Amino acid sequence: MSIIRKIKNYFQEAVHRSNIFNDFIKNGRRRKKLEHKKPKLIAEIGCNHMGDMEIAKQFIKMASVFCEVKTVKFQKRNNRELLTPEQYGAPHPNPHNSYGKTYGEHREYLEFNLEQHKKLKNYCEEFGLVYGCSVWDMTSAKEIASLTPKYIKIPSACNNNYEILEWLCENYNGEIHVSLGMTTHKEEQSIIDLFKVKNRNKDLIIYSCTSGYPVPVKDICLLEITRLKENYGHLVKEIGFSGHHNGISVDIAAYTLGASIIERHFTLNRTWKGTDHAASLEPDGLRRLNRDLNNAYKALRYKASELLEIEKPQREKLKFRKK
Repeated sequence: MSIIRKIKNYFQEAVHRSNIFNDFIKNGRRRKKLEHKKPKLIAEIGCNHMGDMEIAKQFIKMASVFCEVKTVKFQKRNNRELLTPEQYGAPHPNPHNSYGKTYGEHREYLEFNLEQHKKLKNYCEEFGLVYGCSVWDMTSAKEIASLTPKYIKIPSACNNNYEILEWLCENYNGEIHVSLGMTTHKEEQSIIDLFKVKNRNKDLIIYSCTSGYPVPVKDICLLEITRLKENYGHLVKEIGFSGHHNGISVDIAAYTLGASIIERHFTLNRTWKGTDHAASLEPDGLRRLNRDLNNAYKALRYKASELLEIEKPQREKLKFRKK
C-alpha cells in the first residue's frame, strides 16, 4: 500500500472516530446505555460458619451493622444425594481443612437443616437483610424454595443439572441466580435457552466467575463480564460477578464493566479452618468494598452542566486570562 493511501486511510479512520465521539456526546440514547445500576453487594457466608448457629448469627449481625450490606447468602446440601458413596467415604483432599474423618462427615458437620435455615432467614429479616441460599441438589432446592426466599442460587458446580433448573423455573417464583465458573460457552447458551423456553429469563441473574480458592488476578478475566453483557444482557435480569480473589480493587472494576451484583465470600477470620476462609473478606474488607462500590456508583455520571458549581470559583481564581 502506498504512503499516500495509508495517510488517506488514517484520516478517514480519524474522521470516523470523531463522528462516533460526537454522536456519543450528543445522543441521549448512547448516554443511557452507560448508566450503571446501583450496586448490590452480597456477603457470601456459605459454610464459613463452621456448622455453628451462633457463629452464623454473628456473621449476619456483623454484615448488617458493621459492613452495612443488604444481602447475605448461605449454602444447602443433601450430601447423601450429592456425593457418590466413594466420594462420601473418601478422606478430605486437604485434611488440614477437614471437620470429619471422611469428606462426607466433613460436609455433614458444616450443614444446617431446613429448620435452622428458616431461623437464619428470620434472623436476617430482623436486621433488614435479604436471605439467599445456594442449593447443590434437588432436595435442597425444594427445601429452600419452601422458605420462599427472594432468590436461590445455583453454584457453578451444578449449573448443568438441568433437572434442578427446570424445577426451579416451574415451581419457584423468585429470582434464580446462576454462576458460570468452569462452564463452556455452549453450556452457557444451554442455560439461557432453558430459561427462555420456560419464560423465566427475566428472573435470571448470571454471574461471571472463575472457580478457584483463591483465584490469581490473571485468571479473574474481568472482560468476560462485557462478553456476557453483550451476548445476554438484553435477555436476563442482571449480570453479576462472583469473586474468589484477594483484595477489593477487582470488584470495583467488575462493577464499572457492568456487573451490578457483586458477591464475595465473607469470614470473621481468614485464618480459620476451612477451604473458603482464605478467599474471603473480613469485616473491614467487606465494609470498605461496600463503601467503594457506592462511591463508584455516585461518581459514574456525566456532568449536569458544562461547569459545575464546585468549579466556578476555581475557574474565577485559576483559569488563564490573556493580559
